[in-house]
Amino acid sequence: MTKLSQWNCKADTSYCHQSGFTLIELMVVIIIIGIILKIAVPAYTSSVLASHRTDAKTALLDLATREEKFYSVQNKYSATASDLYGYTASTTSGFPDPQSGSTAYYTLTVTASPTSAFQAKAALITAGDACGTFTIDNTGLTGNQDSSSGTAITGISCW
Repeated sequence: MTKLSQWNCKADTSYCHQSGFTLIELMVVIIIIGIILKIAVPAYTSSVLASHRTDAKTALLDLATREEKFYSVQNKYSATASDLYGYTASTTSGFPDPQSGSTAYYTLTVTASPTSAFQAKAALITAGDACGTFTIDNTGLTGNQDSSSGTAITGISCW
């Protein structure tokens, strides 16, 4: 009896039909999965890039706040990480890199004219983001520059 039920056979006939999926049914399922992936992967990639940008902007705003705090006490700006309350020289630039998990996607740098101004940048480590390098200066002016040419990026909203 078990053999008959496994093959979906009728006991009183010689007709026996094996149950399962047809090739067409399997192909329809594969096509549907492909369509879903074609929609989902770009949306996921876009979300990941947005989170990396947020990490860079947050790090720049924190750096700008530390610069202003240093200026309010010392009456000058600094390009040295160890001067800026709580930063330790953990990277080659001396500033902690903005990270998503354990991977850094931007490198922080600061140029400072001690008595008058500073500009902080979060530069992309690897290419692939239309927003390029994020910048902020002592007046709070924010912007984006092309990672390779250094020219201002306009027409897209990154901040």
